[in-house]
Amino acid sequence: MMRWIHRDSVITCDHDGRVENRPSRQWVTVTGVPVLVDDDPQGRTIVACPNYGPTIKPCTQTLTVRVGYSVWVRVDGHRVVLSHLEGFTNGTPPGLVTHTVRDPAQGFLGADR
Repeated sequence: MMRWIHRDSVITCDHDGRVENRPSRQWVTVTGVPVLVDDDPQGRTIVACPNYGPTIKPCTQTLTVRVGYSVWVRVDGHRVVLSHLEGFTNGTPPGLVTHTVRDPAQGFLGADR
């Protein structure tokens, strides 16, 4: 079972840089923390990506989400983000570096899809 993802869930790039979550909807929560819904994981800042060098660009922003939205569960018409989230970052090599859920930070609420 996949877990609902919320503001305090740990989402990282492949190099362990941390995504700064910002929920767009505040009224649905898990243990008092607002859940993330579709498009919340996109365009977010990534901090402390250690992947840098003369020809290497560290991950600084999340890009398009490939998978990770619920098929059935919605909040205010927006699909809930689930723990199988995966999307690209703007780091190098382009089109290969992803952001994923490291820790959902909650074990109470889940969904099959």
